[in-house]
Amino acid sequence: MRILIAENDAVIADALVRALRHSGHAVDHVPSGTEADGALAAETFDMLILDLGLPGMSGYQVLSKLRGNNSHVPVLILSAEESLEARVRGLDLGADDYLAKPFALEELEARVRALARRSAGGSTGVIRIGDLSFDQVGRVARHNGVRLDLSSREFALLEILVQRSGRLISKEQLAESLCKWGEGVSLNAIEVYMHRLRKKIEPSGVRIVTLRGLGYCLERVQESKQSARNDADSAIRLLQTLHVQKEAADS
Repeated sequence: MRILIAENDAVIADALVRALRHSGHAVDHVPSGTEADGALAAETFDMLILDLGLPGMSGYQVLSKLRGNNSHVPVLILSAEESLEARVRGLDLGADDYLAKPFALEELEARVRALARRSAGGSTGVIRIGDLSFDQVGRVARHNGVRLDLSSREFALLEILVQRSGRLISKEQLAESLCKWGEGVSLNAIEVYMHRLRKKIEPSGVRIVTLRGLGYCLERVQESKQSARNDADSAIRLLQTLHVQKEAADS
């Protein structure tokens, strides 16, 4: 997932960024409400972790404007305000969860997983393709029940491909989804990560198909073989048609 953290406490923000990136998420951070509002308007995020005491615009204002724009991105409020009134106000404005400071990182990560599960419709969040299972909530991929050893970049790539299984995604789209502000991902780097990921997941009965100049697509091996057969059949039919046309012209 791509997560935006709006938090003006540098120590808390750094801890959150490190923990969530370690879990395989792409994380961006802004220290003010004004910047959070601008980021939400310009970019697409899967979750917002929002401090209420932000400079520029308060967390309440950011949340109110977000919901006023009909955005349904899950929002987890962080706040030093522990009063019932603050919690009720935040939830009434459209927050999905509320966590008072100080908090344990383990609890925050558990709440992030719960929100991810809720946004997936309450399902287990596990996607299965061939012998590959991808747990979006638990942040783990397995082949026949055995956990795959993936780097954070490889995991993030696989998450994007799994969510769009059977559909083409360009290198540019992958780079945009993977990047964090100030940390661009080159197209060459995408190729390197994809090469490593391909070797790790192909024993699972799935493969990453490369369409030169267009992008990548994740398919089951059977689907890939069928697609290749369809292409071959189309080529044979085309050759047969050309042959018939040539014979007719010669006669």
